[in-house]
Amino acid sequence: MKTEHLENCESCAASTKHSNTAALVNRISGQVTAIGRMITEDRYCPDIINQIRAARSALKTLESRVLENHLQSCVKDAFASGDPATQAVKIDEITKLFSRYDTTES
Repeated sequence: MKTEHLENCESCAASTKHSNTAALVNRISGQVTAIGRMITEDRYCPDIINQIRAARSALKTLESRVLENHLQSCVKDAFASGDPATQAVKIDEITKLFSRYDTTES
């Protein structure tokens, strides 16, 4: 789902590309593929659950990395601009992001 924002997050995207996220995304993709294969092969349920938990952990790592890059680039730039409207948009964006999903799930 795309959110409304002031710009295309170009500095954020560039920063994310340089933080080994491609390797992490490939790992997650491989883990999800393995989960599907394990299910179709009727593998032992605890083995499947272990693979699901590993993929979930990798997704959390990816989420943290993308958020950190966004905060260190786009949000930091918004506050450095000194423009209260731009700052308010970034605060609203982050607030909506965290209120959208229940982060207490593990």
